[in-house]
Amino acid sequence: MNSLHPGIESTFEYVVPSDKTVPHLYRESAMFQQMPEVLATGYMVGLLEWACIESVKEHVGWPQVQSVGIAVRCTHQAATPPGLKVTVRTELVAVEGRRLVFKVSAHDGVDLISEGTHERFIIDPKRFNAGVERKRKSVSA
Repeated sequence: MNSLHPGIESTFEYVVPSDKTVPHLYRESAMFQQMPEVLATGYMVGLLEWACIESVKEHVGWPQVQSVGIAVRCTHQAATPPGLKVTVRTELVAVEGRRLVFKVSAHDGVDLISEGTHERFIIDPKRFNAGVERKRKSVSA
């Protein structure tokens, strides 16, 4: 079941919890521990990915067919404290074989916090995981 086509749009909302702030990104980093408690860029990127996955999962036959992120080009232009609701808007702008290109933006109710593009690649998770396992074994051998 693959009904992917450019023009698929979606909106995804997420209330930022305190454990998605910069001090929680890499707990082993003393520098991160000293930084402000605002939505971490790493978590914001994950939120953009999540929104894109949600927007197309019914079009690809999830979970038998999935997608993985392959490129992220976005800004992080405003700080978002915990408790604010982030609204992510996605638009699938290109379908090139198994490659998907999204236009993304995120707003926290006060400021535009991000805009840019995100690319994903359609995968067969069983085949993908088998490749990851082969890679893992080649390193530990």
